[in-house]
Amino acid sequence: MRAPVPSTTPPTTDARRSTPLRRPDFVRLWCATTASGLATWAMPFILGLAVLHGSLSAVALGLVLAGRTAGFLVAVPLGGVLADRHPRRAVVLVAGLTAAAATPVLALGLDTSTTLMTLAATLVGVGQGACRPAFQALTAEVVPLEERQQANAALTFSVRGVTLLAPGLTALAATVTGPGTLLMATMVLWLAAALLPRGGTLATEERPERRPFHVEFLEGLTEARRHPWFLSGLAALTTVIALGYSATNVLLPLAGRDHYGTEAVLAGALTAYTAGALVGALLMSRWRPRAQGLWALFGLGLYALAPLSLAFPVGAVVVFAAYAVVGLGVELFNVPWFTAAQREVAPDKLARVSALDFLFAYGFAPVGLALIAPAAQAFGFEAVLLACALLCVLAPALAALAPGARDFRTPRSP
Repeated sequence: MRAPVPSTTPPTTDARRSTPLRRPDFVRLWCATTASGLATWAMPFILGLAVLHGSLSAVALGLVLAGRTAGFLVAVPLGGVLADRHPRRAVVLVAGLTAAAATPVLALGLDTSTTLMTLAATLVGVGQGACRPAFQALTAEVVPLEERQQANAALTFSVRGVTLLAPGLTALAATVTGPGTLLMATMVLWLAAALLPRGGTLATEERPERRPFHVEFLEGLTEARRHPWFLSGLAALTTVIALGYSATNVLLPLAGRDHYGTEAVLAGALTAYTAGALVGALLMSRWRPRAQGLWALFGLGLYALAPLSLAFPVGAVVVFAAYAVVGLGVELFNVPWFTAAQREVAPDKLARVSALDFLFAYGFAPVGLALIAPAAQAFGFEAVLLACALLCVLAPALAALAPGARDFRTPRSP
C-alpha cells in the first residue's frame, strides 16, 4: 500500500481518496445514465404487461419494439457525429427530451393505434440511441483519466442493478396501476436523464469546423482504424453478441423446457448472469491487472460457457454457475474496453468511435436472433450451441493477436 504523505503534497490518486463518486458532475451523470437505463429496460417489460392486460396484441408488441430498435440503430451514428460537433451535454438534453416527449404518445396509443405507438417507439429509440455515445464521451470529460475505470465500473454496476431489481419493482407497481401509467413513469426517467448531466471540459471552440454528416462519420471510422486493438476487439464483441448472446437468448428457454422441464432455469440463469456481472463490476472498480487487454478478451471468451452449459443436460446448478461466470467475464471486458477507448481515442472523435462500438455490437444482434432458431432446426440444437461456443472462444483469441491488444493501447509511431 502507498505510504502516507504529508498534507502539503498534492492529492494522491489512491482509490480511497480519489474516486469519481466524490465528483458531483459524475454523480449527476451516473444518475442520468441509471435513469435512461431503467427507462430503456422498462419499456418492453411494460408493453409485455399490456399484452397480458389485453390492451396490446402480440403482433403489435413486435412492431412497436421493432420500431424502437430501428430508431436506436439510426440514431447511434447520428448521435455520435452530433456529440463530437456540439457539447455532449446538449446532445444528451435533446435526446432525453425527445424520448420523454414521445412516451406520452406511446401511452396514448394503447388500445387505439398500433401505428401511433410504433412511430412513438421509434422516437424513443432515437433518443435512446443518441444518448449512448454522448454519455460515453461525457464520462471522459467529467472524470479524470486515473478515475475512469472506477467510473465505468460504477456505470455498468448501475445497469446490472437495474436489470436485477427492476422486474420485481415493475411487477409490484403493476398491481396498483396500469401499463399506461407505468409508461408515463418512464417519461419522468427520460426527463431525469436529459436534465441531470452537468459539466464537460471540451470547449466549443476546440471542436472542428462542421463538415457534411457522412464526412464526419467517416472521420470516426478513420480514427477507429488507427487503433488495431479496437477493431479486432469490436469484431470479437460483435461475434459474441450476434452468435453467443443470441443463441443463449433463443435457445435457453428451449433448454429449460427440454432438459429440465421447467421455466425456472430461464429465470435462474438470467439472475445468475446479472449477479455475476455485478461482482465483475465491483472487481473491476479496484483491479487493474497487467496485460489488461488480454484479461478483458479472456473475460469475453468466457461467454462460451453459456452455450456449452445448454448443449447437454448437465444440471441446473451447473447452468447457473456457468451464467454467473459469464456475467463476471462480460464486465471483465466491458470496463477496460470503455476505459481504453476514452483514453486512446482522440477526444474530438470519441463519440463517433463509441457510436461505431454500439452500432456494430447491437446492430448485428437481430441478425443472430433471426438465424439461430432456423439453424437449430436445420443442424440440431447441440450442434448450433457447440458452434457458437467455439466461435465465442475463437473470436477473442484472434483479437488478442492484434497490435496493442495486450494492454488495449495503440502502438505509437516511432
